[in-house]
Amino acid sequence: MKGYFIGAGPGDPELLTVKARRLIEGARCIIFAGSLVPHDIIALFPSDAEKHDSAGMTLEQTTGVIEDAASRDIDVLRIHSGDPSIYGAINEQMNLLDRLGIEYEVIPGVSSFQAAAAALKTELTAPEISQTIVLTRTSGRTPLPQSQELEKLAASKATICIFLSIHKIDEVVDTLTPYYGKDCPAAVVFHASRPDQLIIRSTLSDLPGKTTKAGIKKTALIIVGHALGRGGAVSKLYDKTFSHGCRTGED
Repeated sequence: MKGYFIGAGPGDPELLTVKARRLIEGARCIIFAGSLVPHDIIALFPSDAEKHDSAGMTLEQTTGVIEDAASRDIDVLRIHSGDPSIYGAINEQMNLLDRLGIEYEVIPGVSSFQAAAAALKTELTAPEISQTIVLTRTSGRTPLPQSQELEKLAASKATICIFLSIHKIDEVVDTLTPYYGKDCPAAVVFHASRPDQLIIRSTLSDLPGKTTKAGIKKTALIIVGHALGRGGAVSKLYDKTFSHGCRTGED
């Protein structure tokens, strides 16, 4: 028996990894968050598989499902939206499986920040503008360490992708404006890659108004940074003075 933590990606079932889809379509026992995992992904679950919606379950209850499956030598798939490594709350789950001696594997998925960048048709890094991407969120039931408060991260002027914070869009903009400027390119992407995907492009100062007008209140990513403007210097990657040995994609 083996447990699998699987990243279901941002929503488009074609963005599942080949490995994730193979495991899902052959699954016998699946634990998933029904409020987060898109219906198009749930539709791939085998009709005869045991399905457990974790939305109303405690950690102990989900672990109990895994223990029961282990006693029957049945693999268990734990489906997470996006990529499990970002706000996936998998550490405590893996710690319990370690104590139980149950083997497990993590299958990565496409994160919503990557799907949002694709939807925007933009690169989140730009030569001489931003070579750093910050993935963060605002404080909520899960507080932020003081050194990682949004204001401190904003001082770098890196491209910043803010998860789980669309309900605080006004606060986010007020915090970022002194560092990025009111005319900095910004975007909100709702349900990236899904059929009802909605994109708002704006200057930073106009972002709250446009977001409110669109009625976006959850399941959206905020992206802010001058790299979104597509201006600035050209990458050196394909400069004619570069030798082919330098074209690694990382220089």
